[in-house]
Amino acid sequence: MTAAAKNGQHGSVLITGGAGFVGVNLAADLLANGERVRILDSLARAGSERNIEWLQRHHPGQVDFVEADVRTPQAVAAAMRGVEHVVHLAAQVAVTGSLANPLFDFDVNAFGTLNVLEAARRASRAPSLIFTSTNKVYGALDDLRVRADGQRYMPTTLRVRSHGIDESRNLDFHSPYGCSKGAAEQYVLDYSRSFGLRTTVFRMSCIYGPHQHGNEDQGWVAHMVRSALAGTPITIYGDGKQVRDVLFVEDLVDAFRQARHQIDRLSGRAFNIGGGPGNTVSLLELIRQLEQLLERRIELRFERWRVGDQRYYVSDTGRFQSATGWQARIPVTAGVEALCEWLTSSELHPAQRRRAAQTGVQLGAPG
Repeated sequence: MTAAAKNGQHGSVLITGGAGFVGVNLAADLLANGERVRILDSLARAGSERNIEWLQRHHPGQVDFVEADVRTPQAVAAAMRGVEHVVHLAAQVAVTGSLANPLFDFDVNAFGTLNVLEAARRASRAPSLIFTSTNKVYGALDDLRVRADGQRYMPTTLRVRSHGIDESRNLDFHSPYGCSKGAAEQYVLDYSRSFGLRTTVFRMSCIYGPHQHGNEDQGWVAHMVRSALAGTPITIYGDGKQVRDVLFVEDLVDAFRQARHQIDRLSGRAFNIGGGPGNTVSLLELIRQLEQLLERRIELRFERWRVGDQRYYVSDTGRFQSATGWQARIPVTAGVEALCEWLTSSELHPAQRRRAAQTGVQLGAPG
């Protein structure tokens, strides 16, 4: 138990899944600004223990950490006591994981979210809540016509090409992961309508940045950067021309901040959150950027397309920008370089660090 918990203090913000990479970045920002933070996390995801250790080392005695699972109603209710705001990040996060075990995926994503909502609803003073959903609620976008243009796919429709996919797009849950996250977000929105909770949904695109221990199933930007730095081959599913908008985690933390402060106006609404048309990259383009940064070739292997993989998804963030004034500020090139520096200084083995340094990656401060 932390010093804050022993002194009877309650965190003003509860972050479920707060030991994940988004959670630890958000928590660090809140703590740096003098806020009290409680984290509930089961530490099931690789790298989560390291993230919590880093957070506790940099903010000694300030982190109220509860090791528990969102599927346990009593633990969630206890963690909810005294908080003013909740950011619900805890989830099973991979499409591949949902295909391998749909029951577990539903249990964590849908039932776990319902536990969080019920705990908030039954609290003596109901906190506001932001839930992180996914662009997968829009499905595989099979009806979106695209054409190959160099190393990427581009939509044939001018509006989508210029602005991306907006929230008027029909929902089309695809894969058990899309279904569980989609069901969860609809509960979040309905708890605003039916019970008056102040809730907002972020339908997030690809988030990346420091403290991300990604793999090829989820967190693909960090996975590719780590593999490139380590000199290991990278597997591409499909042809590599699929395009995503990517958002550096600092910009996401700013979006959380904006939404929290304006939650009364935003309640009951879902927003697309991503890098938008100004921060798009295909898998092949990211590989080429890394090759230029490291000044060497990266070995690629190609496998067949995976279920539900969108050839093109770019968020139209105009609704959230109009509502709050928020916009993504960190370009892809700068964000990827920052991630390279963090991975080089904090994750790689000494021999890999030397190799990365020899190829021109500058070492940053240890993570």
